[in-house]
Amino acid sequence: MTTPAYRDPNLPVDERVEDLLARMTLEEKAGQLFHTMLTMTPEGGLAEEGPFLRHGTTELVTGRGLTHFNLLGQGDAGAMARWSNRMQELAAATRLGIPVTLSTDPRHTFTDNPGASFNSGAFSAWPEPLGLAAIGDPELVERFADTVRREYLAVGFRVALHPQIDLATEPRWSRQSGTFGSDAELTGELVGAYVRGLQGPRLGTRSVAAMVKHFPGGGPQKDGEDPHFPHGKEQVYPGGMREYHLAPFRAAVEAGCSQMMPYYGQPVGTDWEEVGFGFNKDVLTGLLRGRLGFDGIICTDWGLLSDAEILGEPAEARAWGVEHLSVAERAAKALDAGTDQFGGEQCPEVVVELVRSGRISEDRVDASVRRLLREKFVLGLFENPYVDPDRAEETVGAREFTALGEAAQRRSLTVLTDNGLLPLRERPDLYVRGVSRETAAAYGNVVGDPAEADVAVLRLRTPYEQRPGAFESFFHAGSLAFPEEELKDILRLLDTVPTLVCVNLERPAVLPEIAERAAALIADFGASDAALLDVAFGRARAEGRLPFELPRSMAAVEASRPDVPNDTQDPVFPYGHGLDLG
Repeated sequence: MTTPAYRDPNLPVDERVEDLLARMTLEEKAGQLFHTMLTMTPEGGLAEEGPFLRHGTTELVTGRGLTHFNLLGQGDAGAMARWSNRMQELAAATRLGIPVTLSTDPRHTFTDNPGASFNSGAFSAWPEPLGLAAIGDPELVERFADTVRREYLAVGFRVALHPQIDLATEPRWSRQSGTFGSDAELTGELVGAYVRGLQGPRLGTRSVAAMVKHFPGGGPQKDGEDPHFPHGKEQVYPGGMREYHLAPFRAAVEAGCSQMMPYYGQPVGTDWEEVGFGFNKDVLTGLLRGRLGFDGIICTDWGLLSDAEILGEPAEARAWGVEHLSVAERAAKALDAGTDQFGGEQCPEVVVELVRSGRISEDRVDASVRRLLREKFVLGLFENPYVDPDRAEETVGAREFTALGEAAQRRSLTVLTDNGLLPLRERPDLYVRGVSRETAAAYGNVVGDPAEADVAVLRLRTPYEQRPGAFESFFHAGSLAFPEEELKDILRLLDTVPTLVCVNLERPAVLPEIAERAAALIADFGASDAALLDVAFGRARAEGRLPFELPRSMAAVEASRPDVPNDTQDPVFPYGHGLDLG
């Protein structure tokens, strides 16, 4: 029996793509246009039911023809590798044996949000991208991304649903911790390094493809609300800074990023059509394909077509500006706009019907399928889809990678004030709050009463307004100011004992009173207690500089323009602030 040309690794990729495309049914082609979520069992088995699954894994692969999947949830490295292999075995048994492409949201930091990022778990732990921006070192970012690449490859992930290169220009926006801050030039430098670390000089068999997001920049959200939710769907540019937000994406395209994800947002008050970016031909075809010359894969953000259930609660499709259209009409509009793939969706029958009805041509579907198949061939998935679970356990969280992440945590800490407290010396009597007593005991004598302490160490997080709903509760939005009673309690401690305050800045906290009365104030963007105490005791050097300004009041935040970087009046600390401790 003659081996099909698409199975011959000696043939040019484009020839293999055309051979496979010619063998595919319309249903098999439609399956390629969907990139949906899966979970796995704790042992690495295939999940046939679960909170995010409308269809079981076997049905999605063998019945609906999907070959692109985003793994949700945590697991140990061996289990992930075994799951990856089982997925590939399932795909290999289908008619054409098209291997699956497995993707993941970020897994190397401290954020745990099922809609955006997972905490590091088995993987090496690094600061958030904001912390990498605080260091501002492209070589470190490339090394970080290379570490991500090596750990992802070990378990079978071949697409990173990151980096996120939106600009943090609206202080209230909940997604800032995943960005490189408010500066477009620095973000452009760092995204180039990030793409090189994931993909190498060019996409190949040892690459992880970078799906850069969220085109054309999701930072300028009206009132800082997020377009995962209907009340946050509007994106605005009152300061006329649209090109500023676009600049990092130009750098990503120049770096050769393989994929691009448009955001949910609906632009308001521009010359673009007022529909979400995944449906927006002005943005996807006119700007991204035409002006920027991007020829990679465009994959929508998750859940643009169909209403769903998330964590047991109903969630409407994020079809902003086209809510009145049917699921099929939404899919047609997105394909017309230039979308190649639908994130978080699993309804290929909709595309089949669009073609059979004449609304979408099969040639249009083929254009997207070519891009998607080509990447599978370039990544080497047809030749080598399997991974070694034993090697995965050795690689993920390896000492080398863990040490690099821990060093980056220390470097990213940003000293905002020091009134002669630092570095701490010898073994003081320590009162700690928000810090592990066990960890602190390695540095000083831990006491239970601040009045008995020489020094207190207090760890805080940026305030937020608790929102209703299980899913929305993960998106920290609203006020950045500490509630009155909490602030009184903090200031009482600061007046009792010299206190080192460390604030985790997932967003820019409003903290003028704390800054004035703390004996020392440090910002962190994802760092362990040991990292903080090593810096406090002079055992490691903090190098961070603020990747955004810290506003003086919520009134200043509300008066600022969402698309303009560092636009609050009289900030407590300006962009780039940070002290050196000797």
